[in-house]
Amino acid sequence: MPHPFEIELETTLAASPEQVWEAIATGPGIDSWFMGANEVEPRVGGLAAMDTGGHREESTVTAYDPGKRLATRTEPDADGKFMAFEYLLEGRDGGSTVLRVVHSGMLGDNWQDEYDALRSGWPFHLHTLSEYLTHFPGRIGVPVFAVANGESAQQVRAALTAALALPTPITNGARARAEIPGLPPLDGDVVWADDQRFEVRTADGLYSFHQGPTGLTLMFHHLFGPKTDGAQAAWQQWLSTLLG
Repeated sequence: MPHPFEIELETTLAASPEQVWEAIATGPGIDSWFMGANEVEPRVGGLAAMDTGGHREESTVTAYDPGKRLATRTEPDADGKFMAFEYLLEGRDGGSTVLRVVHSGMLGDNWQDEYDALRSGWPFHLHTLSEYLTHFPGRIGVPVFAVANGESAQQVRAALTAALALPTPITNGARARAEIPGLPPLDGDVVWADDQRFEVRTADGLYSFHQGPTGLTLMFHHLFGPKTDGAQAAWQQWLSTLLG
């Protein structure tokens, strides 16, 4: 039986409403901080879609007021489950913007686990949005997605920590370094770290690593440098080899 839920968050971003709107209401903007490859048709009734590793999720734009409000909603599935997103923007003095996000809908039988995952994930995503708007304003990121299975969450964390030359435990401000065949070296600072994920910011990208309780590992990177051809294949090979 589906279960209703709602998550509401608010953050202040050091960017104008126009900059925030470009980041949350256009495909290239969303690609630069959220998940997967995205597209948004700029009108009420338009299509909004996200593709992560060949899995495409589509929704309908239900509100479109440039610089102020965007809302989307998926169609209910056979069990009645659906997702709805609302973004509300308010400009403040000094060129900053207050962004309020409301994520609601209906979840399935294991709704508690799904809800906990969504609730813990949103602060991270809003942090990534802030990193993007602060350090890469006006630039468009190339999204990179990779997935692999490890033996356990603990094994994955240990493997990633060692491969990126990070301390244990991983802490904000720690320096990450790695050689990825076919790509420039990764060299940057940890800007987010919790038990499930961490993020590294370099001069040309935001690199996030997520591990689930069973060892499932996801990477959502956003690359702003000139050498991005083949990046997704290179990172997928790197992750598969590391956890293989």
